[in-house]
Amino acid sequence: MAAEDGGLRSTTGVVAGVVVLVPAGAARRARARVEVERREVQAIDAVRAAERALEVALLVRHLTDSNEGRLGSAAMVEYEVRGNVAILTINRPEARNAVNGAVANGMEEAIDKLEADDSVWVGILTGVGPVFSAGADLKAVADGTAAQMQTKRGGFAGIARRERTKPIIAAVQGPALAGGCEIVLSCDLVVASTEARFGIPEVKRSLVAGAGGLFRLPRALPKNVAMELALTGDPIDAQRAYELGFVNRLAEPDKLIETALALAEQITANAPLAVRASRDIVLRGTYADDDTAWRITNEAFAAVAQSEDFAEGPRAFIEKRPPAWKGR
Repeated sequence: MAAEDGGLRSTTGVVAGVVVLVPAGAARRARARVEVERREVQAIDAVRAAERALEVALLVRHLTDSNEGRLGSAAMVEYEVRGNVAILTINRPEARNAVNGAVANGMEEAIDKLEADDSVWVGILTGVGPVFSAGADLKAVADGTAAQMQTKRGGFAGIARRERTKPIIAAVQGPALAGGCEIVLSCDLVVASTEARFGIPEVKRSLVAGAGGLFRLPRALPKNVAMELALTGDPIDAQRAYELGFVNRLAEPDKLIETALALAEQITANAPLAVRASRDIVLRGTYADDDTAWRITNEAFAAVAQSEDFAEGPRAFIEKRPPAWKGR
């Protein structure tokens, strides 16, 4: 109820049974204050709702990106088992099998599978298409994601610095240049098609081969040949690489995987623990002093002598039958 007194409007209200006369200005201010408070509450509620929506969106994006990353990595490096042999295939032919984050992560995951599976004794690493690998993806370098080409345990391409126990054969079709050559050098044996080429052309772009090529090439080739590749940046073809001992087997392009599998089967015919120990001694003992090399050899022999396969080998020989290796 409103009333006028001396030209001033006032509002009456009842509080606890008492009629209260409220000046009109105070009433307006009270209503305005209530309205402001209501709008503030609405604004706070809206902010909280937006924050919750953002949290949900970020969670969905994280889960989606993680899933896409896993699927992308698996798709970029395929993994197939044939008997006791795993075939790891870089599947990025549209980019000449260049290494990006998905390839590096996929390689690390594939090697994890190889190492974890007791029934797999040898790996073969190859690529889809006419190029084994062009090395680092320059688009990834340009867009600032070059660090993703490295994995924590594997280094470049998920393999260059990877510690592992099982031998891997590189099956090389076409060019293996720059980082692609360094991937080959990270493997233990090389089967190459007659169309393969090997080289580290980084100096042609004012770069330094940073994934092991400059110190692994002189171990796999005569020093002066390795020096020539490093300083000129020019590649060598498969035939010359074979003649120099860099390549173990040469194959026609359509027989590459068949030839690599045949070499792998020669290895898997042997006791897997002895194969792994022998590989380790070759790698660690080649540049060690004799005392260290003897120690490594004796330790490996003692470890293998404790295995079931150590007894199986002589038993199979005496019984004139193929050994049944168990890998333990």
